Amino acid sequence: MTDTPADATRVVVIEPNLTRFRPGEGEPPRRTPEARLDEAVGLALAIDLDVVGQAIVGLSTVRPATYLGTGKVEEIAERVREGGAGLVFVDAPLSPVQQRNLEKAWSAKVIDRTALILEIFGQRARTREGVLQVELAHLSYQKSRLVRSWTHLERQRGGFGFLGGPGETQIEADRRIIGERITKIERELEQVKRTRALHRASRKKVPYPVVALVGYTNAGKSTLFNRLTRAQVRAQDLLFATLDPTLRAVELPSGERIILSDTVGFISELPTQLVAAFRATLEEVIEADIILHVRDLSHEDADAQAHDVDDVLADLGIDPADHGRLVEVWNKIDKLDVEDRTRLFNVAERRQGDEHPIPVSALTGEGLEDLTRAIQQRLGRERITLALDLDPADGEGLSWLYRHSEVLERRVAESGRLHLAVRVDPDRVEHLERRFGARRTGVPRH
Repeated sequence: MTDTPADATRVVVIEPNLTRFRPGEGEPPRRTPEARLDEAVGLALAIDLDVVGQAIVGLSTVRPATYLGTGKVEEIAERVREGGAGLVFVDAPLSPVQQRNLEKAWSAKVIDRTALILEIFGQRARTREGVLQVELAHLSYQKSRLVRSWTHLERQRGGFGFLGGPGETQIEADRRIIGERITKIERELEQVKRTRALHRASRKKVPYPVVALVGYTNAGKSTLFNRLTRAQVRAQDLLFATLDPTLRAVELPSGERIILSDTVGFISELPTQLVAAFRATLEEVIEADIILHVRDLSHEDADAQAHDVDDVLADLGIDPADHGRLVEVWNKIDKLDVEDRTRLFNVAERRQGDEHPIPVSALTGEGLEDLTRAIQQRLGRERITLALDLDPADGEGLSWLYRHSEVLERRVAESGRLHLAVRVDPDRVEHLERRFGARRTGVPRH
């Protein structure tokens, strides 16, 4: 076959598979090599690369020089030439030495999983915070890869507008430039975090409970967000379609308002630089009253994906076993056949109490009433039920109660006054007692 001229947008995707690895009993579920390859191809497509070749490459051990064995390196070189690929994506963490050696062997640029995910995040970032977070992660990644053979950054990335002082080696100059930029970004991010903290504090004065959506990338969080808020957040069949957090107010059937937060999708082997750099972005999750873990139950690796999300939550200091705060949302049931749907609902019914998941289809709306009821029930647990009587002419007071409390009961008493039973957060009780003469009626109702 005649070789095709290399094109930087044409990529060959390589999925290394360590064949000697066998998960032990009790270990978390692992993805099949085929599913991992599908995800790797999805990552490449997410930044509009033209995938001209893909392969699962078995290896018994990782080679220090090239990661893959010599024979496999030569086979892939042939694929790269035939496909005219100017880029090879190896879905694994490569050392700088391995990357350099593979680039020589394949006469093409080589990127690993971390580099590609950073690139996707770089394209998706829209807000000032998102852009800063991506640059910080990118610089941290670069700094970890500064070796003597590294191409000078002024040529590699267009330069920062600085040059090292006299007597500095190039690697020292590059390290200094990166270090200075990292320090500057961290200062800017601290200011962004302070601003976000002020926004959260102002929301708490309302206060609306915060409900955060989390889940593996492409689990359908943004589609669910759109369905619940009737917003038009980008919802596409793309990995990492959402990057910056999106907040919207939502009114529950009870009339209570909540703040719904859509967040970046999690992914297995998320680069450590991104876990740290995006902590500020994920503070909406850390601070949330309720966390909805959205799962794609139609995906063959749904269990492995759920485990990866649990790992990231644990990194954020959130206990994945805290079922009082976390609600599992089993999404995309519209994709299941009758037999799989029946099995899924049977499994869901057997998990009682707080562990009971909510099967839904964000696409069709099926199950969303059950979901909103579950949210209301969780939010109501810590709330206190009060009774009060109100002059029917006090429209302003009645409106305030509907906006800032959950009205459980409303009837006209024999005296002609309105009798109301409401449920509020503990920090609202004193205000209602003073303003409306409210009195406690006992434990919260569910």
